Amino acid sequence: MSQAQQVQEMQEQLNWHWRNTMRTVRFFNFDARAAMPLPLLLVYARLSTLLLTVVTLFFFRFLEQKGLTFPAALRTFRGQIVAFFWGDDRPGWIGAHHRKFKDFG
Repeated sequence: MSQAQQVQEMQEQLNWHWRNTMRTVRFFNFDARAAMPLPLLLVYARLSTLLLTVVTLFFFRFLEQKGLTFPAALRTFRGQIVAFFWGDDRPGWIGAHHRKFKDFG
């Protein structure tokens, strides 16, 4: 191994943590954001809360294995709920806020 390669390898080892700053936080191989029911389980330790926590963790783990991250899954669910209540085709602005032609003459 040449001197230049050793220097480059040492620089990479010193800066390795910057490559890992955008990784998602993991909690026992689950996305930490999907583990939000765990504090609820600690405060209210019942079988129903345990089942809710386990189902939530494994549901989001399943979606993550299919390629849908936790934030993307929440956005998808929000979009489906909005489409269910207000329909698929709804305008983004009410009529009063649409742009109108103005005559400055």
